[in-house]
Amino acid sequence: MSEQPKIIITGGGTGGHVFPAIAIADAIKELNPDAQILFIGAEDRFEMKAVPKAGYEIIGLPVRGLKRKLSFENLKTIFLLFKSISRTKKIFRSFKPCAVVGVGGYASAPALRVASLRRIPIILQEQNSFPGITNKVFAKYAYRICVAYEQAFKYFPEGRTVLTGNPVRHEVLNVKVTKDQALKEFGLSTDKKTLLITGGSLGARTLNQSVLEHLEKLSQANIQVIWQTGKYYYDEIISTVQEQDWLKIMPFIENMVNAYIAADLVIARAGAITISELSVLGKPAIFVPSPNVAEDHQTKNAQALVEKKAALMIKDSQAREKLIPLALKTLSNDELLQELSQNIKSFAKPDAARDIAKIVLDACRKN
Repeated sequence: MSEQPKIIITGGGTGGHVFPAIAIADAIKELNPDAQILFIGAEDRFEMKAVPKAGYEIIGLPVRGLKRKLSFENLKTIFLLFKSISRTKKIFRSFKPCAVVGVGGYASAPALRVASLRRIPIILQEQNSFPGITNKVFAKYAYRICVAYEQAFKYFPEGRTVLTGNPVRHEVLNVKVTKDQALKEFGLSTDKKTLLITGGSLGARTLNQSVLEHLEKLSQANIQVIWQTGKYYYDEIISTVQEQDWLKIMPFIENMVNAYIAADLVIARAGAITISELSVLGKPAIFVPSPNVAEDHQTKNAQALVEKKAALMIKDSQAREKLIPLALKTLSNDELLQELSQNIKSFAKPDAARDIAKIVLDACRKN
């Protein structure tokens, strides 16, 4: 291997795949500033904006995911897959990677297929306790599979699977504000407990409905709330609910790390990266797993923490009735908040990106 290893990182679709990919790329560059990194993703998906913003080149493919039900659309999807594989072969001939990192999602399939045919080392990064289809398919070709949960080991080849944790964003590892500073940024008091409610950038209808149905209880609880409604729901909500001193309503929070720092308790979906970031920060949380994800993997993510008394969980179907009452009860229990904070820290793997980067560079040296 030359001193300028060429590495392809592939995958995407959502921030849950893309942010770990960028964190791995950053760690590779820290370990070897001469490394050349090229991303391959899916056209018109989140990665096509996020990756260039992070300073890396990305090539988009026309690949897309299969419909889970029988559909003529799947014939077009298969055609686009073969077209994407053909295009990826040309990319490999030009770029000549010494290793390929797959972070999951259908966007990674073409590059992983070409790498397997050319016997180029594959490193897979699996964020969830229950793996995605693409990572399961290509695991048999992988040099290493880097997982975030012990529960994922049973799905991958023994001896080649490593517990690394999920890479998290640089700003999570390098917090620059105190809790009081974060609260003041949101215009909130430093004397009240703070509840953060977030369903992600697009929002979560169930979480929003849970808040709407218990606004009176929240207003009487002597707490304050940061509520990220999501862009889809903000206009509807702000037309019926007015911001008050104790209630900050936002469509999207640009600096989510500061929102986490401000919070005494977080209500969120159970995406793998959200869990990893809260673990690093030691934040007590109530997770409401999304029912609209493959193989119900968010429930499995949350259960891994619940079993260790590191988080609380409410089913989506029960959230409207039980979520806010549970949150208020939890906020009033300092002993429980402390226990959840300490236990979730045991899931933190702050060196995950660097550990994965070392594996990638090791694979290049051996190639």
